[in-house]
Amino acid sequence: MFFCGQLCNMIKCCICHCTFAIMKIAVTAIYLNSGPLEGYGHYSHEILRQLVDINQDHEFLFLYDRPLQKVLIQHPRVSHEVIGPPTRQPLALAFWYHIRASIRVRKWGADVWLQPYGMASFYSKIPQLLIVHDLAAFHFPKAIPWYHRWHYQLFTLKALQKANLVAAVSRATRDDILLQFSTLTKQEVVVLPGAARKIFQPAEWEMARKIKEKYTGGQEYFLVAGSIHPRKNLLTLLKAFSQFKKWQKSNMKLVIAGRWAWQNEAITAKLSTYKYKNDLVITGYITDQEMAEIMSGAYALVYPSVWEGFGLPVLEAMQCGIPVLASDQPALRETGGNAACYFNPQDPDELGEQMKKLYRNENWKQELVREGFQQNEKFSWHKTATLLETYLRSIAQSKSTT
Repeated sequence: MFFCGQLCNMIKCCICHCTFAIMKIAVTAIYLNSGPLEGYGHYSHEILRQLVDINQDHEFLFLYDRPLQKVLIQHPRVSHEVIGPPTRQPLALAFWYHIRASIRVRKWGADVWLQPYGMASFYSKIPQLLIVHDLAAFHFPKAIPWYHRWHYQLFTLKALQKANLVAAVSRATRDDILLQFSTLTKQEVVVLPGAARKIFQPAEWEMARKIKEKYTGGQEYFLVAGSIHPRKNLLTLLKAFSQFKKWQKSNMKLVIAGRWAWQNEAITAKLSTYKYKNDLVITGYITDQEMAEIMSGAYALVYPSVWEGFGLPVLEAMQCGIPVLASDQPALRETGGNAACYFNPQDPDELGEQMKKLYRNENWKQELVREGFQQNEKFSWHKTATLLETYLRSIAQSKSTT
C-alpha cells in the first residue's frame, strides 16, 4: 500500500505533538473558486474537504484573490476572505503572496500556512507547507507564456527553500524536485498523492447506452480528458487514431473532452483537414458531472500527455471501470501501476497498435478493468489528508517551541 512507507513517521509525529491539538490553519485558495477547477483546483478541493473534517476543532482561513461565485467548502470553522489584487500576472501574484496575504495571515494569528499551488510567501514568519504539483515549466518552457515561465524559473527554488516542508503530489514529482534542485534533501520533500473523486463511478449497461447515444450517436468511443494545450500531445493521438481507423474500419469515435487552453494553433490546423474529423467529438468545457458521465460511458481512456505531476484522470477512469492507455512517463506509471498499458508518447504507431489490440481483445480489456479497480484502491483522499494534517501539526509545533 502506498501510504505504509509514511505511517511510522506519522505515528511518531502524533505522539510527539499530541499536546498541540488545535491549529489555526491559513490556506491559499486562489484556485478554489467555483469556475473550472481542473488539476490544481480539484486536488485542493478534495484534500481540503477531507482536512476540514479530520479534526473539528481546527480553525481555517481561506484566502482568495477575487470575489467568490460560490463557496465550495462550507463549515462553521472555515472563514473565507477575499483580498486583492487578482493574481493574473506575476507582479500581482508576488504582491498578493508576499505582502497582502502575508499581512492578513499574521494578523489572523495563524499557526501554519498551507500553500497548495507551488508558491510560498517569502517574507512571512508563519510556518508554511508548500505543495508542488509538477515542474512542467522547467521541462517545457515554451509551452507556457513567457511571463509565467520567468516567474517559475526565477522564484521556484526560493519558494522551496522558504517552506518549512515541501510536499509533492507523487514520488515522481518529488524525485524531479530533488533532481532539479540539488540543495534540497529527500527528507525535506514528502509525498501527498491524489485519488479519484467519488463522482466517478461505473455506469450500468443501460446508462452507458444512453451516454453513448448522447455524445456519439450510440457508437463506442475512446476518450481523452483534460484541457487542450501542447503538453497534452493531441497531435500524436490524432495520428494514432488515424492508424486505428485505417486498420479496423470500425465506427469507433474519439471524444476530446476539455476546454481549449492555450497555443492551439497546430491542433486547430490539423483538425481542419483531418481525414476522420467526422469521427471526432470535441466537447469544449464540460462540468465535473458531465466529465464523470462521459468517462463512465467510454470504451477506454487514452492519456497521451508528455508530462504530468500525477494524472488524476487515470485513477478516475479506473474507478469508472474503463481501461487506460497512458503515455510512458514516471508519474503516470506511478499512478497507473500494472493496471494501465503504456506507450511512447512520441510514437503514434505504438499507440495505434495498442488501441487496435484493446479493441480486438476483450479478455485483455476486462483484465485491465479488474486490475484498475485494485490499483485505484491504493489511493485515498482521506489518507492523504490525514498525512497532511500530521505534517501541518509538525511544523506548527516547531514554531511553538522556538
